Amino acid sequence: MNNTKRTLTERELEILRLVARGYTSPQIAETLSLSSETIKWYRKRLLSKCEAENTAEMIKLAIENKLI
Repeated sequence: MNNTKRTLTERELEILRLVARGYTSPQIAETLSLSSETIKWYRKRLLSKCEAENTAEMIKLAIENKLI
């Protein structure tokens, strides 16, 4: 995940921060005026880019790498 910060878009970082705050996909969608399906897509993409198997691991890695 060392190069992840360089590869995450501003939108991905924004969603990652909201996920870390405990927002659900529907809450994030409402906050950002996007569809829930779009948020689900972003979350899958974030998991892949962070090389994490689940949300908890993704958040842990993001904290360790000072992304959030």
